[in-house]
Formats: sequence, C-alpha cells, structure tokens
Amino acid sequence: MSGSLWSIPLQTTNFNIVVAFLGGFISIFGLVSYLLKENYYLSEALISLLVGVAFGPHGADFIRPKDYAECAEFPDSCNVDLNAITLNFSRLVLGVQLVLAGVQLPSKYLVREWKSLSLLLGPGMTCMWLATSLLVWALAGQPPFLHALAIGACVTPTDPVLSAVIVKGKFADHNIPQDLQYLITAESGANDGLGYPFLFLALYLIKFTGAGATSGGAADAMGLWFGMTWGYTILLSVIYGAVVGWIGKELLHFAEKHNYVDRESFLVFAIALALFVLGTCGMVGTDDVLACFIAGNTFTWDDWFRLETKDDSLQPTIDMLLNVTIFLWYGAYIPWKDFRDNSVVPLWHLVILGICVLVLRRLPWVFGMHKWIHQIDEVKQAVFVGFFGPIGVSAVFYLFISLEFIEDHLSVDGKPRSDVKNLGDQTRIIVWFLTVCSIVVHGLSIPVGKLGFHAPRTLSRVVSESLSDAPVGGRRRNIPFIGRYLFGPDKKDARPATGPIVITGVQRMRSELPVHAGDETPPLRREIQFADEVR
Repeated sequence: MSGSLWSIPLQTTNFNIVVAFLGGFISIFGLVSYLLKENYYLSEALISLLVGVAFGPHGADFIRPKDYAECAEFPDSCNVDLNAITLNFSRLVLGVQLVLAGVQLPSKYLVREWKSLSLLLGPGMTCMWLATSLLVWALAGQPPFLHALAIGACVTPTDPVLSAVIVKGKFADHNIPQDLQYLITAESGANDGLGYPFLFLALYLIKFTGAGATSGGAADAMGLWFGMTWGYTILLSVIYGAVVGWIGKELLHFAEKHNYVDRESFLVFAIALALFVLGTCGMVGTDDVLACFIAGNTFTWDDWFRLETKDDSLQPTIDMLLNVTIFLWYGAYIPWKDFRDNSVVPLWHLVILGICVLVLRRLPWVFGMHKWIHQIDEVKQAVFVGFFGPIGVSAVFYLFISLEFIEDHLSVDGKPRSDVKNLGDQTRIIVWFLTVCSIVVHGLSIPVGKLGFHAPRTLSRVVSESLSDAPVGGRRRNIPFIGRYLFGPDKKDARPATGPIVITGVQRMRSELPVHAGDETPPLRREIQFADEVR
C-alpha cells in the first residue's frame, strides 16, 4: 500500500500557509513595534504593504489572492470575486476604524466644532475634488472631464486609517496639540462618508449625459443625486447612525448600572456596534462608513464610554490587527504590473500625477483657510495639516464602488458602453497608484523630515564634542541609538525642537486609571509598564 501511515502528512494548504505567515509576521512585528513606530517613526501601514509585496504573487508567493477567489476553477468570475473580497474587507476596516474615531472625540465635538469642520468638509473637500480632477484630466491622457471628476472623487476623502498614524504615539504627543489631533480625527472620519456626493454626481452625469447615454438627461441625473445620494444615502445614514449610537449608549448605561455586563463585553461593545451598523446599512444600501462614524460619536456623546476606555488597549489592539492585515492584502493584491504595462496611462504620467496630487490636492486649500480654523494657530501647523491628508483604504473603497456602478449601470450585455470602455481601467490604475504614493510618501515623511533636519546639526554637535574634553558617555547612556543620532544630547540639555514638521503648542496629558462605579478599592498598578505608556 503506497499511502503508508508512516508517511509525513504534509498539509500545505492556502489556509495553513496564510495563517502561519500572518501569525509569524504579526509576532515578529510586535517584538520590534515600539522601535519601528516610536523611534524610527515608521507606520505599520507602510511596513505591512511592503511585506505584502515581498510575500505576495510578485515575491515569495505566500499570499495568493487569486487562489482564495478560486480563479483557476472559476476564471470568468475571478475579477468580480477579488473585487468583492477587497471591497468588503475595506468596508470592515473602515467601519471599525470610524466607530473608534467617533468614540475618541470629546463630548458633543461635532456640534461644538461645526465651524471648523464645515470649512474642511465643504469648501475644503470641494477644492480637493476639483483640483485632483483637473490634474487627472491634464496628466492622464485628457479623458472626458466627467471621467476625471469620478476618478478625483475616489481620492478626495482623507483616509482615517492612515490619519490615525499621525494622531497617535510619541510623535503626536510631543508635536501635535490635542485640539489639532481631534480636528484631524473628526475630519478624516466625516469626509470619508461624504465622498459619495462627489462620486455619484459624476457617475450619474456620465450615465445620463455621456456620449453613450440612451435616455434621460441632466435633470434625471440631478434628481437621482439629490434624492438617492443626499436623501437616502447620506441623510438616512446620519439619522440611522445617530439613533443606533444613542440606543447603544443608553442600553450600555443601563446594563452597567445594574451590573449586567462584564468588563470584557463592555470593552468590545464599540466593535460590536461597528459590525452591526456596517451590516445593517449594507443590507439597505445606505452610506455605512458615515453611519459608523456618526454612531461612534453619538455613542460617546456624554464622554462616559470614552473616559472609561481611554486607558484600555483592547480597541487599539483590534484596530492594529485589522490595519496590518488589510495592508498586507493590498500589498499582495495591487496590480503592480499594470502601472507599467497598460494602454490608458503611461507610467511617467502616473509619476508626475502622483507628485502633483500629493502637493496640490490639499495643501493650498487648507493653507488658505487656516486663519478661520482656530485649531490651526501657526503657519507650520497649516502646512502640516495640509500635507498630511493621506489617500488609503477609503480611496480603495470608492474605487470598487465606482467599478460596481460601471458594471451594473454603464454596461450593456456585460460589456461597458463605448464611451466608458476605458473608465474602469483608468480608475483602477490611477487610484491604486495614488494610494501607493500616499502610503509611501506619508509613511516616510516624518522619519525623513526628522533625519534631514536634525542630522546636520547633530553631526556638527558630535564633532564639536569629540574635540572637547567634556564627557558625553554618561549623558548619552540611556538614549536609544536612533534618538542619539536624530536628537543628540539628553532632554535636560536639549533646546526646544524646531523645524518644518514640528508642531508647537503641545500640552502633555497625564493618563489616569479608570475607576468604575461600585469599586471599593482603586485598581492595582501593573508591574510591567511599556515604553509607549510612559508619559
């Protein structure tokens, strides 16, 4: 009998490989996470994307998206299945991230800061949309301007997943005032769901007024835009998110008051709320990401849940796991070869477009409005907020919304109309390329900026010290290597940091351990205190 019981039963299935790889990567990354994120200022998104590229189909081939979609067995539905997987995965990450973003804001923040948010979400987003669309039209082969408007709408929202990187951690605590951190969080959460009106205005006009339109007109497009997009998609999602968040808050208050809920369920309640809102909004076809953000903010309207959970690590841990996984998937899934080999946009056009979008998409408009936004006190704060408007998961989300619309409403017998035959490929290639540019540039901006500004001064200081008799060994003994190289002497001898990316006006906050109703003794202090918990 050839199949001997003594033979080694190897099971190198895709599931076993991807689970082993994911667990191994997260474990190794976790061992050096503080070093990478707090000393080298490298984001987990950039690291995960690069690892996804290295171990995806274009590298070691451990992560195989086409195998998971069973492309070999069902080649006709391969792209549809891959698009559905990526879209729903992105929805999941955005939904959880936006509920947590809403929870992190102080009580009644959206009402109290409506003026600043209105500027950023109204004229700010509109200028970002038009500027990006003009750049796409000018540098991507001059497609019809309505097509450029649709592509520009996909990358208009600032990504909440990547924005969270600059409002958390040591860099944010030392360089970004808390008011500015809240503003960045609120804007990235709200404008994520408000990308729908910009996108569907262009798509409806393409459908009813494009060269291949067979019925209707501009009036039909505007009627759908006001009725379906603003009325059903936006307004309904805001009302639904507010109602669900408020009911969730009251139920949790009641359960905690009567000791019905344990600590673990209490902490995970916001995550469960995100999943519920995401699923129910998805079933009725409304704006699930905006509803998640509104639900999260309404859920902590009285600040009770935020203050009770601000020192617990469960929510950030789940958030980190989702972020790492989604960017690993993106690294393996992104159509890298299509950037070079395609018939719609040359590679050098993409490179110029990426540079122009990163510089002109957001920075001029935020800089021009910063005098009316009280959280932005200084010019360098305006430059910082204007530059750090990353393109990421939200752009991928709108990309697949656009592709879905083209397939369902701009196609005949499964084939796109003649006037939109290149729209899908243009949108896919441009949005993916801009997403990669943003992840890489924004992920490296802080470490490169720190290195470029401090390295010459530090080198000069080291040379001066080497020529003097003053002992420096003891003064540098407790400073990590990257800290010694970038920042020089100990804090007691250091001058206040200055430079193009240092934001002033910071007030460091002292965290307090939560004490819950009914506790007779204060919580015990843990024996182990990690470096990122020291303030």
